[in-house]
Amino acid sequence: MSFTRARSYHHGDLRAELLQRAEATLRESGVDGLSLRQLARDIGVSHAAPTRHFRDKQALLDAIAVAGFERLGDSFENLTSTGSFTEPMRAMARTYLRFATDNAELLALMFARRYSPVAGDAMSRAVDRAFATPIALIAAAQDRGEIIPGDPRRIALTAVAALQGLATFLGSGLVVAEDADAWLDETVAHLMLGLRPR
Repeated sequence: MSFTRARSYHHGDLRAELLQRAEATLRESGVDGLSLRQLARDIGVSHAAPTRHFRDKQALLDAIAVAGFERLGDSFENLTSTGSFTEPMRAMARTYLRFATDNAELLALMFARRYSPVAGDAMSRAVDRAFATPIALIAAAQDRGEIIPGDPRRIALTAVAALQGLATFLGSGLVVAEDADAWLDETVAHLMLGLRPR
């Protein structure tokens, strides 16, 4: 073990380094390619060192999913509800689609819902934080009478489901990357048409 690795571990950075390497492995090899022992080798620490932070592979997967939801929440934080709801909706859609296409394997893990019971509170907080801004944008638009009444969370998740479908189409090649912006605009237009008050 090098001095740098030992120092970063003693300063408490090993967990973050393990998560970063695990996410890279997830991109390269999928969930099946992840193992605590291999992560330890990749980082250059003893094979037991990761177990100080993650009891087992499931705990690692839980932590990766929590970190993913936290990053998704971070990506939404700059959205504002100024002007009509169409622009914030388009910005939210663009932000989500970018996150989804840049992090396809991570997103699949986040929404797989294969979490251990001990992930419950941390996972719930991360999910709530991830969607807090879109839900708030929808609630604000409802207050202004721009979109139909209803549970803002359900409306937000419906919009995200449509965007997730588009991200899946892009990832599979069914929709080519060059057409992504046009598809995004059409998806937002259809969502807005459905959300307008009758």
